[in-house]
Amino acid sequence: MNDVLLIHGGVGWAEPPRIDMNAIISSVDLGQGSVNAAVKAVSFLEDDPRFNAGTGSFPRIDGSVQMDAAVMAAGNFGAVIGIEKVRNPVLVALAVMNSSPHNVLSGDGAIRFARIMGFEEYDPMTPENRNRLEKLLEDIKAGNPGNNPRIASFSRKIDPEKLIGTDTVGAIARINGRFSAAVSTGGVFPMMRGRVGDVPFIGCGFYAGDKGAAVATGIGEEIMKRLLCYSIYSRMGKEDLQDIVRDEIEKFGVNLAGVIAITKDQEATFANGNMAVGRKASHV
Repeated sequence: MNDVLLIHGGVGWAEPPRIDMNAIISSVDLGQGSVNAAVKAVSFLEDDPRFNAGTGSFPRIDGSVQMDAAVMAAGNFGAVIGIEKVRNPVLVALAVMNSSPHNVLSGDGAIRFARIMGFEEYDPMTPENRNRLEKLLEDIKAGNPGNNPRIASFSRKIDPEKLIGTDTVGAIARINGRFSAAVSTGGVFPMMRGRVGDVPFIGCGFYAGDKGAAVATGIGEEIMKRLLCYSIYSRMGKEDLQDIVRDEIEKFGVNLAGVIAITKDQEATFANGNMAVGRKASHV
């Protein structure tokens, strides 16, 4: 059995992404264990403004940046919901798992916990995303949805003057026979303050156990309805892994979704849109 780390940079790119995902995780030390390897990989993706997580996270319509993240190993997990003003939400999620009596912290409580744990205040808003937000608000006010049905929905239902102020990155690892998963996101675009997708919910955006691990990407509302990652996990060992992930993703129809998954002897990736993926492995 070899040690393997898989990552994805989200599904729904307009064209196949020209990003060397393998290079992003080339310095990750697989010898540090599955949890730490997965978390380190996601933290690298969070620090890269090309991805919608950490620095580069999409802003909400009110101008805030609220992020979700989760970490899981067999039998334990930690997650943060709607955390703001931190650089690496996935590291806070890891701290929730390892250094708190809880599994999930949200909002102001998650921020306070991050400060207690020594995570400094950080503004993840990039100039590109600030410009994206300004253009969005102009389109909503003008009732100009373009090709974005979400903008049309906001134009019909929401007065932007009353509002103050695609996707996910993830990693899974199999190291020394142990499985883990880590995920992080800035959400979808556009979105209201307080919106939560699949990422911080166990069995939806992530799952890891004794049989393997899976993380998802795509339209969170649809992923949650299907408990996507647990649905995949529950079938592991009974069928070919690639057939499992293909079957589960094909159920989404036109709704964007993608998965990376791993078991003791198989790896699989599948998406119904363009998805950036990377891999690092070493033989033991």
